[in-house]
Amino acid sequence: MTAPGTTLLAIGTKKGLWLASSRDRVTWTLSEPTFLMEEIPSVGIDTRGGRTRLFAGRMSWHFGPCIAHSDDLGETWAEPQEGSLRFAAEEGVALERIWQIQPDADSRPGVVWAGCQPISVWKSTDHGETFELNRGLWDHPHRSEWGAGFGGAAAHTVLPSPADETLHVAMSTGGVYRSDDGGASWQPRNKGISAYFMPDPDPEFGQCVHKVARDAVDPDRLFAQNHHGVYTSTDRGDSWQSIADGLPADFGFVMLTHPHRGGTAWVIPLKADGERIPPEGRLRVHRTDDGGATWEASDAGLPQAEYNAVLRDAACVDTAETPGVYFGTRGGTVYASADEGRTFREVARNLPDVLSVRAAVVTA
Repeated sequence: MTAPGTTLLAIGTKKGLWLASSRDRVTWTLSEPTFLMEEIPSVGIDTRGGRTRLFAGRMSWHFGPCIAHSDDLGETWAEPQEGSLRFAAEEGVALERIWQIQPDADSRPGVVWAGCQPISVWKSTDHGETFELNRGLWDHPHRSEWGAGFGGAAAHTVLPSPADETLHVAMSTGGVYRSDDGGASWQPRNKGISAYFMPDPDPEFGQCVHKVARDAVDPDRLFAQNHHGVYTSTDRGDSWQSIADGLPADFGFVMLTHPHRGGTAWVIPLKADGERIPPEGRLRVHRTDDGGATWEASDAGLPQAEYNAVLRDAACVDTAETPGVYFGTRGGTVYASADEGRTFREVARNLPDVLSVRAAVVTA
């Protein structure tokens, strides 16, 4: 049994889910796999209300996708018999994959969001038991023009604001959309983000945004890792400015922000879209503490040669006072840092491709 105060790390891979636990975020115990031979492209840990609920976005090649949840730290798992997400028959489409499971703010304790493939956003008001399709985004007049990224057409980022009803969604491809009314209506918010691969490199929408994260102190400040390009916005996404200067490459998938401090973010650059490996074959985490004006690289504890990528949801931070930083590679190695990304230790190796990781301190 995992004791309160333990840090739990959920690791979703191409062939199952592993759970790692640690009392000090230095020495880790790794579980046996769950959901073996199923893709786990998304995991979530909801610690609101003094309880811990784990989520796994499962993808079975036989049964299709579903969201399972566990209230006993992975000992047992449950899912509705009819599935927690399902398109109505008249939509003429089927759910393909769950890319994001995002608990809402503490002030909305029962709400959990899911971002999915095909591009769609779903809302649960019963702690993730069942989900309802967000019609505002699904019926958006732009939907027929949204495209597919290399991994598929998906809403991979869902960012509820803790301050109000603002909600941001990022999709590949389509860009960033914002709702000011809790998801009833949506507007594209991509001014300043380049879509160099399109005939018009500055379209209203159509950008291939890879990941967006919200600042911990200023909810109007956002950070985005794009398909070439790293950006920040200080006006809720109305406009974006490049902060790529100082990085070895502007391509990548990861964007993380500090859970308590404003202006701090982490990225893990890759060389280019055509060479998705760390620059110079050196795996390094880059950090800014001044909103992207400057960047500092860290590779302490990381291998000197690494040619595997880190995917967008294969990285996370926990919410400890000194937050931990975690990520896993497509080569199946998982790393943890207990000092905000300055030094790393290996948690696991030789796992299948790591697709998603989430970490949290177990409350109960």
